[in-house]
Amino acid sequence: MYAVPLAEDAELRPLEPWQAAEFFEHIERARANTDPWIPWATRSTDLESARATLQGFADRQAADSGRIFGIWLDGTLVGGVMFVHFDTAAGMCEIGVWTEKNGEGRGLVSIAVRHLIDYAVLERGLHRVEWWNSTGNARSRAVAQRMGMHLDGTMREHQLYNGVRLDYEVWSVLAHEWRARTGGSTDSGDGGTGGAAGTKSG
Repeated sequence: MYAVPLAEDAELRPLEPWQAAEFFEHIERARANTDPWIPWATRSTDLESARATLQGFADRQAADSGRIFGIWLDGTLVGGVMFVHFDTAAGMCEIGVWTEKNGEGRGLVSIAVRHLIDYAVLERGLHRVEWWNSTGNARSRAVAQRMGMHLDGTMREHQLYNGVRLDYEVWSVLAHEWRARTGGSTDSGDGGTGGAAGTKSG
């Protein structure tokens, strides 16, 4: 088991099926933040479905096609980050995030996202990192902007939620842009962010 420090009282760790009960309790607290934007959160309505969500990511991890990580603050799961898609053949991935209210305002999501981009670009050699968010999700857009991502365009009426079709923005950062921006460092003094990134699948 490993943990990546995000702050003195916060760390990033893998989220695995055996943690389903803790994960479900967290999703219940986070539901107002996650349901409009994160399809798997909407589907995680009890212990069994929460375990299925984590098992789905475990299967993706085994196939090197996705992965999910939790953010713990003072020992409590308050959010997380994920590779929604991870495609080494195409050299592309998509990152998404989510938090409950107690995870907001500390910059933990931004720091965690930097770790994932560093891993994708610097360790795995991927060329393009994508970020998708609903146009109504200002917190998610702010993370993309904080990462220095480029707005590639808007997918009109891309995703259906509660009978309403939502527009989605597509952002990206390319490997050479990330290296020029960060020099490979995840150290950050940025301000906090929270909410959930609206991913198109998961």
